[in-house]
Amino acid sequence: MTILVNKTVYDPKSKDDGLRVLVMRLWPRGIKKNKVDLWYKDLGTEKELIKAWKEGKVTRQEFRKKYLASLQGAEKKILLKELAERSRTQNITLLCACHDPESCHRTLLKDEIEKIIGK
Repeated sequence: MTILVNKTVYDPKSKDDGLRVLVMRLWPRGIKKNKVDLWYKDLGTEKELIKAWKEGKVTRQEFRKKYLASLQGAEKKILLKELAERSRTQNITLLCACHDPESCHRTLLKDEIEKIIGK
């Protein structure tokens, strides 16, 4: 199956989405609970890191390094493995408020999940 990162939490659901997983620390304003299937807030970007990124205080490489380091804890590894297992049988759409998936943490998250499943 596929892990998708091409949608924001504000985009409408489609049948191709599969499991819609919100990966933000804070619940997005104006979004009803039925817009997502799961909320893995612990896989979202740390508040301090996202603030530094938005203010231009860290480069993309520094952001990448710090975000990936934040995924090294045992609890986060369990969440990553859960998503990897689910992705074997269904599509998963990783959601957040960022409009550009290439500059968003969900692309990094997708890469980490795909490493677990051997893609």
